[in-house]
Amino acid sequence: MQDIVNRISGFMWEPALIYILLGTGLFFSVLTRFVQVRMFGEMWRLLFSSKESDRGISSFQALAVSLSGRVGTGNIAGVAAAIGIGGPGAVFWMWVVAFLGASTAYVESALGQIYKEEDEGQFRGGPAYYFEKALGQKWYAWIFAVSTIIAVGVLLPTVQSNAIGAAVELAFGGSEVLTTGLGSVSYAKLATASFVVIALGVIIFGGVKRIAHFTQIVVPFMAVGYIIMAAGIVIYHAAELPGIIKLIFSDAFSPMAGLGAAIGWGVKRGVYSNEAGQGSGPHAASAAEVQHPAQQGLVQAFSVYIDTLFVCSATAFMILITNQYYVAELDASITGGVLMTDVAANSPAFTQLALESVLGDFGRVFVAVALFFFAFTTLLAYYYIAETNVAYIRRTVRFPGELTIIKIVLLGAVFYGTVRTADLAWGLGDIGLGIMAGLNIFGILLLYFMGQPAIRALKDYEEQRKAGVKNYTFDPKKLGIKNADFWEK
Repeated sequence: MQDIVNRISGFMWEPALIYILLGTGLFFSVLTRFVQVRMFGEMWRLLFSSKESDRGISSFQALAVSLSGRVGTGNIAGVAAAIGIGGPGAVFWMWVVAFLGASTAYVESALGQIYKEEDEGQFRGGPAYYFEKALGQKWYAWIFAVSTIIAVGVLLPTVQSNAIGAAVELAFGGSEVLTTGLGSVSYAKLATASFVVIALGVIIFGGVKRIAHFTQIVVPFMAVGYIIMAAGIVIYHAAELPGIIKLIFSDAFSPMAGLGAAIGWGVKRGVYSNEAGQGSGPHAASAAEVQHPAQQGLVQAFSVYIDTLFVCSATAFMILITNQYYVAELDASITGGVLMTDVAANSPAFTQLALESVLGDFGRVFVAVALFFFAFTTLLAYYYIAETNVAYIRRTVRFPGELTIIKIVLLGAVFYGTVRTADLAWGLGDIGLGIMAGLNIFGILLLYFMGQPAIRALKDYEEQRKAGVKNYTFDPKKLGIKNADFWEK
């Protein structure tokens, strides 16, 4: 099974997709005149400008829900994998894909807002909705919806839960094992899998409001705490920081690492972490109650910065500055760390060992706890995305108990992922990510050439902002945007 998964994942992540993701980010950065830089101050202001309503959640809650999807295993185990397989230069390419991807995040999230709908008392939206309404291609919308349900309901959850299990096992020991139908599994992983499934079930059966309220408390707390801990580690090794920065930049452009592994793994794990272009962010963005679609697009662009430039960088600097890593297939152009290759790169081990080198056993436990919250909230976001796409499909076809089936399948995938190997879990996750990213990027590029709705919305918002209006309005017909039914009403 591992060989099959590796072949499929390798095919999907051919260099073509990697360069398309980078190129799309650059394309939208130019078209928006680098909105991620020009509107940075406005992003801060908008974070707390909207309020929750009976139909929608606030901008901050939508940010928290989308961040719960962005800030996850990719920020801890994903960064470790990028360094272990792509070398230190992969960190630079993670920064690049985050900077350029912020503009892509604006476009896809603004589209989600423009074409959102009210469904059973709450706002729904996402790529399936804007592909049907803006592209006029319902078949393509259905392909995205079904693929996304499979990706976030079956494939991607295995990565998050596997990292939780691996971190707990490393922190508390996993020498005692039980032989099962899934192979030999430690009691630590079995206990972790059971706890995560029960806790997750309690929340996802409570609906989107419960998810939003949980994530708006947990996400800021865990992200700030993790960054503070990382800052302490970096300050402790402050004398080595200039050398680490030099290493990142020199390795990013070395003939072998920079043009191969570093770019590939930096982009792959960068997208896995910040999800810009993947099509997941628009689901939470569409649920927000805002005056103008561009507002939530800007908030979602800011979330990419938080995820990669803050949280991922924190992990990378901790690993590199403590020298707790190795580079697979080491060659003369890459500087490796002190670890041996029996430490799994596709796991949180690098990060845990980095903290342990400074803080002792507390470091390993801290990463296990942080990773639990990071991955757990990502699992909540995955369920919400799956639920939204089920809601899209049942506009046409209804199945008895469809949401209950999705919940049970997702919980089963979480349990399976917790007890399986890291390489298999990450391989399945890469397939899910590749499916969503490929379909979404192709669709939003087509949408630009068929009317530029997200770009028109941004220009309209900037004109109103320049005029000094206090209450923004959005008239899609005036802008030549069709089928934006919610805003027309």
